[in-house]
Amino acid sequence: MKRILICMCALPVVMTACHRKDKRGTVDTSTSKEEVTKPAFDCDSAFAFVKAQTDFGPRVLGSDAHRQCRDYLVSQLRRFCDTVYVQTFTVRTYDGKQFTAENLVGAFRPDAASRVVLASHWDSRPFADHDPAPARREEAIDGANDGASGVGVLLEVARQLRSQQPAVGIDIVFYDAEDYGPRESDNAPSGEWWGLGSQYWAKNPHVEGYQASYGILLDMVGSPNPKFYQEQFSTHYAPAVVQKVWSTAYSLGYGSHFINQPGGVITDDHYYVNKTAHIPMIDIIHYDMASGTGFDPVWHTTQDNIGHIDKQSLGIVGTTLLQVIKNER
Repeated sequence: MKRILICMCALPVVMTACHRKDKRGTVDTSTSKEEVTKPAFDCDSAFAFVKAQTDFGPRVLGSDAHRQCRDYLVSQLRRFCDTVYVQTFTVRTYDGKQFTAENLVGAFRPDAASRVVLASHWDSRPFADHDPAPARREEAIDGANDGASGVGVLLEVARQLRSQQPAVGIDIVFYDAEDYGPRESDNAPSGEWWGLGSQYWAKNPHVEGYQASYGILLDMVGSPNPKFYQEQFSTHYAPAVVQKVWSTAYSLGYGSHFINQPGGVITDDHYYVNKTAHIPMIDIIHYDMASGTGFDPVWHTTQDNIGHIDKQSLGIVGTTLLQVIKNER
């Protein structure tokens, strides 16, 4: 996954490389927190959904594990959602290969005019290019955190919404072909090689003329003691959504995890949704200020496996999402 274009600390920065001014997200935490009854979210169930994906093995485009996981995810969406869509399309990767890819969409209240889109990517990286062991850098990764964690949270959100029935339409989108971008050592041709599934969906939504009030992307949300700084494309394109989500997390007691400070400028699936589909979407993504990459140390390594996933982290994000949805009227 992803590129960090510029690393942010706590300083205001002008994003000259992207020709966009930096806008800080702010959350009003000056008032005392009201007592909030947390919505039901089963951390164990979310973890089981993550593990079910990694049990297939690396979900790399064109692999048996990818096909098996697709069938599993479609079956789970059909269990919980009112309507399921499968978008099949062809992608060309940076190395000239062609693959069949599939975006998977589960909809609640498909006829509702007011809609919110929740998303993650379900494929995993075909090589562990940041592995500390050079001999392992050509191995595919499990992607337990980088991909499966967000999908697992959203499947549990879907399971809960089956009985809770949201007041607005909810579309859960699992993007494919997100993580087949070039390695730093590759002499890749110029182009947008990351987020191929979200690029396709942004141009060709699952419903013609699709509109949503806003979107929330989950990526790498299973790290122990997560720190979700405010990603800077999110605060540029969707500052009101950042405010909504971070304020909700604060009201639930998660202010030590949803940090009221800027993080990195990250090219992730939400970037293409904002840029092409013009749906204000934010990225909830763990940002590690101490690592050399800005991501979790297991990012793009063979250590990104189920042993690294923290159930409580999944619960923090899932509970926040359910409360955001509950607040919609």
